[in-house]
Amino acid sequence: MNDQMIMQDLLNSAKGVADLYLHGTIESATPNVHQAFDTALDETLCMQSDIYQKMSAKGWYPTQQAEQQQVTQVKQKFTNQMQQ
Repeated sequence: MNDQMIMQDLLNSAKGVADLYLHGTIESATPNVHQAFDTALDETLCMQSDIYQKMSAKGWYPTQQAEQQQVTQVKQKFTNQMQQ
């Protein structure tokens, strides 16, 4: 397993853990539990961001700029849905 695959696995794990912490935050029954999940979620999101930044710097997570027309279409779609 090479470094890129390891980083991808770490990123996927961080995303999965963030999803679990998000649900824990939303569903928590007490303020203390809510705060614990919220803190863990914040730390996980920071970790995920760091992993992404390192992968992006090495060219391992290429991104593509969206065309303005696509952005406008999506924005209009959701604006229309909100007005209904």
